[in-house]
Amino acid sequence: MTIIQRPALATGWPTLDSLFNLRQELSRFTESPWADFQRQPEFFNDWAPALDVLEDANNLQVVAELPGLRKEDIDISLKDGVLSITGERKAAEQKEEQTHRSERFYGRFHRSITLPKPVDGEHVQAVYRDGVLTITLPKSEQAKPRQIQVVAA
Repeated sequence: MTIIQRPALATGWPTLDSLFNLRQELSRFTESPWADFQRQPEFFNDWAPALDVLEDANNLQVVAELPGLRKEDIDISLKDGVLSITGERKAAEQKEEQTHRSERFYGRFHRSITLPKPVDGEHVQAVYRDGVLTITLPKSEQAKPRQIQVVAA
C-alpha cells in the first residue's frame, strides 16, 4: 500500500476573491459590448434617449433626456403595459460653415419599455421641462403594497 500525500483542500480551491474577480470579468465581457451598442447610436444609424425607470409605493416614474426637442415633437403612448416614447430631433440648418466634429444625433427615435408593474392609464401625467421628460404612472390598486392586519382567532 502506497500513501500519497495530498495538499490541503484550501490550497487546491480558488479563493473567494478570485471567484468574485472571475464573476466580474464574465459580467464585463457579456454586458459591455451590448451596453456600448446601446449608447452608440451611429452603429444603428439611429439614436435613442437615455432614460431611468423609478418606483415608489404609489407610482412608477420614467425620466427621459430629450434636450433640444419641443414638447410638440414628443409622442407618448401606453398599451398593454408597454410605454412608448417617440419623437424627432430636427437638425439645425447647415450654413457655409465647415464642420470639424459632430457628436449630436438627429432624426426620429423610438423607445419602448415594458413596465414592471400594472399602472392606472387614466391618470398618467407627463411633464417636459429643461430637456427632461418626466412621466408619472400611478400604480393600479392591485400593484400597490397593502398592509394586512392580523386578527385574533
